[in-house]
Amino acid sequence: MKNTHKTEVIQPKEIVNLLEAQYGKVHWRPRHKPLDELILTILSQHTSDINSERAFKNLQERFKDMDSILNAEVYDIEKAIKSAGLYRIKALRIKNTLQHIYNQSGSLSIDFLGEMSMAEAKRWLMKIDGIGPKTAAIVLCFSFGMPAIPVDTHVHRLSKRLGLIGKKITADAAHDLLEGLVDEIIIYPFHVYLINHGRNICKAVRPLCNVCVLNHKCPSRIP
Repeated sequence: MKNTHKTEVIQPKEIVNLLEAQYGKVHWRPRHKPLDELILTILSQHTSDINSERAFKNLQERFKDMDSILNAEVYDIEKAIKSAGLYRIKALRIKNTLQHIYNQSGSLSIDFLGEMSMAEAKRWLMKIDGIGPKTAAIVLCFSFGMPAIPVDTHVHRLSKRLGLIGKKITADAAHDLLEGLVDEIIIYPFHVYLINHGRNICKAVRPLCNVCVLNHKCPSRIP
């Protein structure tokens, strides 16, 4: 989309207010236990929610607990998570992640991250091979209620279109930029609303600018 309009940059607070009026209030509540959230997020990489959730359910049914997964053969983990796609890579990543956590903490729990600052908890998670800023942010946001913004394709696209971040900013780099820009109090609804708006209105192809409640201050809007 061409940036053909000169307009005042819309602020995160106004974005939240306008999208709240459209989509209704959202309230944070824990989604999964922290370690479950981490494993589910690994499974969700490059696949649909339906496939990753099915794989996670199969994993839980095949193995009684995380200790059993840690001690299992990679081949057996692969069989349980085939529906997630890239299952060989993900099976090894899950086993290595559990081994890292056990080696570092002496148990298979990451509940202690809730006692850390967000920056410390993010650094701890990202020391695990294959865990990037998005996966770390998902765990910290959805399990601990920390003011982290998981930058998925919708959040990334809308943030660029609205002029909140530069056009060349990568999704990985956008995490720290957006978390520094958006007030902690509204980070969770900001994240949820941008995903909803990206799915329903500000689509990757043929965005519905004519019915967008943000179009009055969107530098990327199509006339």
